[in-house]
Amino acid sequence: MSHRLPAGGRLINRSKPLTFTFNGKQFQGFEGDTLASALLANDQLLVGRSFKYHRPRGIMAAGAEEPNALMGLGEGTRFEPNQRATTTELFAGLKATSQNHWPSLEFDIGAVNNAFARFLTAGFYYKMFIHPRPFWKHIYEPFIRRTAGLGRAPDAETHDADRYEQIYAFCDVLVAGGGLAGLTAALGAAQQGKRVIVMEQARFGGRVTTDGARIDDLSADGWQVEAMETLEAMPNVTILPRTMVAGVHDHGYVLGYQRVADHEPGSSKPRHRLWRVRAGHVINATGAIERPLSFAGNDIPGVMLASAMRDYLANWAVVPGKRVVIVTNNDDAYRTALALHGAGVEVAAVVDARPEARGTLPERARALGIRVAEGMAVHHVEGGKRVSAVALCRQDGDGGAVAETIACDALGMSGGWSPVVHLWSHCGGKLLWDEQGAFFRPDPARPPLGHDGKGFVTALGSANGLMHAADILAEAIAAFPGDPEALVAKAATAEPEEPLLPVWMMPARAGYDLRAKMWLDPQNDVKVSDVQLAAQEGYASVEHAKRYTTLGMATDQGKLSNINGLAILSDALGQPIPQTGTTTFRPPYTPISMGAIGAEARGAVFQPLRRTPLHDWHEANGASWEPVGHWRRPYAYPRTGESRHDAVLREVRQTRDSLGLLDASTLGKLLVKGPDAARFMDMLYTNLMSTLKPGKCRYGLMCNENGFLMDDGVVARLSDDAFLCHTTSGGADRIHAWMEDWLQCEWWDWQVHVVNLTEQFGQIAVVGPNARKVLEKLGSNIDLTREALPFMEWRAGTLAGIPVRLFRISFSGELSYEIAPPAGQTRALWDKLVDAGAEFGVMPYGTEALHIMRAEKGFIMIGDETDGTVIPQDLALSWAVSKKKEDFLGKRGMERPGMTSTDRWQLVGLETLDGSVLPDGALSPLEGVNANGQRRTQGRVTSTYFSPTLGKGIALGLVHRGPDRMGEVISFMGEDGKPVSARIVDAVFFDKAGEKQNV
Repeated sequence: MSHRLPAGGRLINRSKPLTFTFNGKQFQGFEGDTLASALLANDQLLVGRSFKYHRPRGIMAAGAEEPNALMGLGEGTRFEPNQRATTTELFAGLKATSQNHWPSLEFDIGAVNNAFARFLTAGFYYKMFIHPRPFWKHIYEPFIRRTAGLGRAPDAETHDADRYEQIYAFCDVLVAGGGLAGLTAALGAAQQGKRVIVMEQARFGGRVTTDGARIDDLSADGWQVEAMETLEAMPNVTILPRTMVAGVHDHGYVLGYQRVADHEPGSSKPRHRLWRVRAGHVINATGAIERPLSFAGNDIPGVMLASAMRDYLANWAVVPGKRVVIVTNNDDAYRTALALHGAGVEVAAVVDARPEARGTLPERARALGIRVAEGMAVHHVEGGKRVSAVALCRQDGDGGAVAETIACDALGMSGGWSPVVHLWSHCGGKLLWDEQGAFFRPDPARPPLGHDGKGFVTALGSANGLMHAADILAEAIAAFPGDPEALVAKAATAEPEEPLLPVWMMPARAGYDLRAKMWLDPQNDVKVSDVQLAAQEGYASVEHAKRYTTLGMATDQGKLSNINGLAILSDALGQPIPQTGTTTFRPPYTPISMGAIGAEARGAVFQPLRRTPLHDWHEANGASWEPVGHWRRPYAYPRTGESRHDAVLREVRQTRDSLGLLDASTLGKLLVKGPDAARFMDMLYTNLMSTLKPGKCRYGLMCNENGFLMDDGVVARLSDDAFLCHTTSGGADRIHAWMEDWLQCEWWDWQVHVVNLTEQFGQIAVVGPNARKVLEKLGSNIDLTREALPFMEWRAGTLAGIPVRLFRISFSGELSYEIAPPAGQTRALWDKLVDAGAEFGVMPYGTEALHIMRAEKGFIMIGDETDGTVIPQDLALSWAVSKKKEDFLGKRGMERPGMTSTDRWQLVGLETLDGSVLPDGALSPLEGVNANGQRRTQGRVTSTYFSPTLGKGIALGLVHRGPDRMGEVISFMGEDGKPVSARIVDAVFFDKAGEKQNV
């Protein structure tokens, strides 16, 4: 039986029929249908099963608030579970399957759980699955894992065939919602010359297009078309259809989720697009959601929101049934009764819980012969997989007696409206309880605050608690006042409404048998009796009750259930609803696909390889690569017939004896600039950076709050208000984020900013006794003499005609210059250095030669000598920890007793007695075991190499009280399991006085 009317439907194109399948059965709809409207049109009321009891579930709503109609869409590489039928646009060939049943939707063996409903109340799993304990591993956990979750995950071997993208945008005003309030505000802001972005997840025009309001002399639908045409013609306005505002975050950061081509499978367009927007101001015009009513059997297919019935009729020419009953506590539901009556549907009765219903809308219904049953309630709904009748009783009673039973095939319910306050609340906006409307609405005195302490979100229209078209329009016009003559709309008219009667349960004093069949959260099977049980068992906090009952924890996140649940909990606790409060509103507003979150970061670009400006040169010259974070760096440059080991030894000897070149472009380069830069640097680093003079450099250590060493590097002061911080290659992004975290969250009022310049500049280390000679040969306007450019200073100038910063620093112990040209000119400078250095036998060296030379000098490496538990004092770096500063990050952590104790593992050098190389990470064992039954140890090797300079194996290690045990011989475990004896020595093996670098 078709539920599609022969005419009407403002959103469908009857000239373009579309064929689709549901559970393998073929149906037909039209272009413009949603999957839900097409299913209803084909009398497919049963669309799924509930989570716990596997009860039959039908379509309840018409938008993102739908709790029941979750489908698996597509197949193969385009299969996606848990898609809402109400927000899925119909397209030719769509394949949908219902979820959460076995073996079929019509016959689900899981429905047997209904027979045990009395034992499966809220929290039963907490009480049941704890005893007996052995059952958890072998019975309970396997059972829960098999039954948990909704829908079927895509097959592991499939790969998403679609593409996704992200886009960054900026605007003065972002409008969330394209209804009467949103479009009016957008027009006003745009006419003021502001850059405006409008996002709408469903249909532009909002509820006024289906509710019969008139705007000036136009129907709401006609006004919406005119408003959209005006906005689309304005160059400063961006209209984003099919776009849900997922969340509002600090500093006007807004995420928008656009479903670009869900309705065009196989299209060359991206399927989804994630918008990352910085907005000066956000307009929350997201409307309101109609609340269901709580009565026995309110989950049976055919029970729908009254407003949803109106939407399906106006937008898609679909009627919910042939004989309909409406149950309400407010006037708005009468619009549905009037609309259905006008479409030829028999409205058997409007059941109004209010003692009297005498407003304009009820009187219109009476005038048309529609029966209005005042002071009545739904006792229970009859039917299994669809509604067959509605039993009525007095609302003020206990449901002990049924007054009458009305045969019907659909029931529309309306419990009032709740403003959609999610976006307002995401960033700290507070709510207040509106007694007249019986809902929470934004508190204008406590908006979300921006960096300047002022509100940056404004709620308008129904989202702000205004439910009459005239009030909504007036408020939206006032938000961006302008030329009255330029207004697209000046006044709106709609029928007035009488106050509603808050009704949280039908009947008001229902007994347990009825309350145990009143569904608050139809997806998670949470009933009125469950929430009352939670209160009885001591869950007075709304957050605790939510988790105990799982109320509002389904995929709809309680959009329909939360307010009713709060009211039931408040009543059970004997306190007003505002005292109970609300649960936390968290983004996203509706689910976002993982594809959109990942966007292009998949496959080869999931973790893009980072390449220095010299990568191609290294490739052409036989580099053997090593991963360093996301970078690829040359490990060594083996020649034909040469092993990597031999290549490393050759590179070390050449650099020590004459001249070597190192590509150090991967070093992190963070610019810290601003009036408070020196203050910021003193807090970040353990030593004093504010005393550093421009043109000079200083080695610095950075610790976390616990005092553990996390990064090191050379800091150069560029000017009075600017520092250049060099970080480890793998640490630049992490340290940049660390700095931003402190600036944004703790020291947000400091005048300083950080810019990551790592890839803006190359960095070439020219190292060895002939380093100065090769630079002089190239020609520079920088005086390179020892006196003019001493160790740990820097100069800006040109080298071989290329602009550079030239740093006199060394990580090898040799005479060394690190040269930083612009990234685009790094290759040109490198080529000139190679040519000029030919007479000195210049050769490049890789990371392994770098590590050997730094170990010979006793220089530490973050990640080798540190492991997250090491403090500077463990590494003989006390000299780099200021005793003058009052505070710095990690200072208090270092002062804890365990950190100041001398009974710690500390850095030493290690030399094997036979000159061999210790295994990397080797432990030095002791007799006995610790409290965990593990072998006791007294030290471990952190770095170990064969030194071609010294002709023997050398190592750095952390040894218990190591500096006090110089000369002592201890054993380490060799690779073959046999002990290797090594002597504890000074950590500096080569040129302890630093004579080779100070020339």
